[in-house]
Amino acid sequence: MALFKTPNVLHPYPVNHAKLVSLAVAWLRRYRCGVVLSEQACVSGEMPDAIGWKKACHSVLVECKVSRADFLADREKPFRQMQENGVGCERYYLAAKGLIRNEELPAGWGLLQVCGREIEKTKASVKNLRTPIGFGYEMNLLLASLRRVEVRIEPQSITDFLKWKNRMAEYNRGTLPEGIVAAEQESNLFLEATAAD
Repeated sequence: MALFKTPNVLHPYPVNHAKLVSLAVAWLRRYRCGVVLSEQACVSGEMPDAIGWKKACHSVLVECKVSRADFLADREKPFRQMQENGVGCERYYLAAKGLIRNEELPAGWGLLQVCGREIEKTKASVKNLRTPIGFGYEMNLLLASLRRVEVRIEPQSITDFLKWKNRMAEYNRGTLPEGIVAAEQESNLFLEATAAD
C-alpha cells in the first residue's frame, strides 16, 4: 500500500496495485466491455493490468500505476517504445489524482484518475492505437487465456463446456429450465459487425 503524495495534494487513502486493477476492471465493464481480462500475459511480454473488448473487437487497455517510478519505468518497456507492438485500440493509465500529468502521456493515450471512490476520465484516449501486430498479440492473449480455462475444466473441452445448455434441456425433458435462454437466442455483440462506439 502507498499513500500518494503529489505537489499540493495528499491522498490520505491507501491504494495498492490490486485495488487499482479491481477498479480498472469495474470501469471497463461500465465502459461496456463484455469480455474483460486482468493480469494475463501474451507472447510479446506485455501483461495488461486490465483489458476489455467491446463489440466489433474494439479493445480498451488500462494500465494501473501506484507511483511515479512505476509510471516512468512503464514508458521504457519495449511495447511502449514501439507502440505498434502494444495492445489496445484505446489505451489508458489509471492512477491516483495528480500522480500523472496529461502532458506526460504517450501520444494518443488517455488518463483515468481515482478521485475518492470514483474514477474520473481526465483525458480520453484516441480510438485507433491498435495495429495489425497488436491485434495478433491480443489474439494470442485471448487464446492463451482460453487454453487456461480449458485446462481447468478438463476432462471437458471448451466446446463441451459451452454446450451445457443442450444437456440442461435433455435433462429437463426437452425444454430449458426457467430463466435460461437458448444459446442461439443469447445476445453476443462480438458477432455483430458494427463500428466501435
